[in-house]
Amino acid sequence: MSNIGRRKFLLYSSAALGTSLLLKGCGQNTDQTTTPTPTETTTSTPTQSPTGDGIKVGILHSLSGTMAISEQTVVDAELLAIKEINASGGVLGKQIIPIKEDGASNWDTFKEKAEKLIDQDKVSTVFGCWTSASRTAVLPIFESKKHMLWYPVQYEGQECSNNIFYTGAAPNQQIEPAVDWLLENKGKKFFLVGSDYIFPRTANNIIKEQLKAKGGEFVGEDYLPLGNTEVTAIITKIKAALPDGGVIFNTLNGDSNVAFFKQMQGSGLTAEKYPVMSVSIAEEEVQQIGKEFLIGHYAAWNYFQTVETPENKKWVANFKKEYGEERVTNDPMEAAYIMVYLWKQAVEKAGTFEDLEKVRSAAIGQTFNAPEGLVTMNSNHHISKTVRIGQVRDDGLFDIVWSTDKPVDPVPWNQFVPATKGYSCDWSDPKKGGKFKL
Repeated sequence: MSNIGRRKFLLYSSAALGTSLLLKGCGQNTDQTTTPTPTETTTSTPTQSPTGDGIKVGILHSLSGTMAISEQTVVDAELLAIKEINASGGVLGKQIIPIKEDGASNWDTFKEKAEKLIDQDKVSTVFGCWTSASRTAVLPIFESKKHMLWYPVQYEGQECSNNIFYTGAAPNQQIEPAVDWLLENKGKKFFLVGSDYIFPRTANNIIKEQLKAKGGEFVGEDYLPLGNTEVTAIITKIKAALPDGGVIFNTLNGDSNVAFFKQMQGSGLTAEKYPVMSVSIAEEEVQQIGKEFLIGHYAAWNYFQTVETPENKKWVANFKKEYGEERVTNDPMEAAYIMVYLWKQAVEKAGTFEDLEKVRSAAIGQTFNAPEGLVTMNSNHHISKTVRIGQVRDDGLFDIVWSTDKPVDPVPWNQFVPATKGYSCDWSDPKKGGKFKL
């Protein structure tokens, strides 16, 4: 799955939907020429000065360009966590000073801004990225400078960096459980639909291997370039491959989802006969696509706004109080919120925010009672998470129809794909590191 910002999502007009909606976990650049405006570069909270006696942290997401509609909402979640922590005394007695930078939906800009945050602003850590394209663009910078990035979005796995802490789902915490649930409850025949870039293609390779191992049947797949809304050919292929109905696993992103679900309904492919499982559509996207086109279909995440925990009820109430009653929460926002707290706890355990090696070591084993439930940072720098499947209901939120009874440990290197089967990651042991044979 595969992976960036949130905020003011519902304040965008429906006109903005045309070219920018829903570009989710691990997309590729569609706006290389976009550049940030001066008002969208380095900023800080109104109550703090970037030169004050505090702990500077970077917030690196797209505040402009095609990804802003998603990434601004993540920024909202991160800033709420920082505000709460500062109000309770800060970290090691110091206030957190967030320095925002605009990746501008441009992967070269992400690299430039990452270098600025590290070299010029001297931040202690960076919270950032959404797409895998942006994450892989900045990864060499964090590796060469031995710095630290916290990444909040579900992604395709097949990566395990000592310099990244991943708080979104690995495939075994989203994609694989969703396939198992579909095989047991919705059918054996699968048609795979995706956008044409790294996350959908990697996810679908995993799904095909999983179906082969679990007795499912792969009947076809098709891809659309990001932003393409010409879905007629895909609908035709689905009808031909599944004349009597079957499962559709959806890794489409962006505007393609709008056209896809509308044409599914217009072609009579109902949720009862052709259930769609999505891994990049959450509460905000349902509202923007139109809940009437999604009712009855499914999504797999670790968090839904309807999760019944005391921590979630408090978080949703606090978020709405801060940003407006009309706002909704979702999985990437929640993962962004909790990663700020996990970093805080690691710094406090290490007793320093300047020695990143100590902070990295201290982060492993950290637990947090998150809105989704208890999470734990593993030695592979991914967190244990509860897996949930939700069904879209009349109000556009999700009924949780299935969940694991406890958090699932993350497996970055996929165990269905032959090339990575048998490999693991353990940064607590220098002899093992990012990829070793079990």
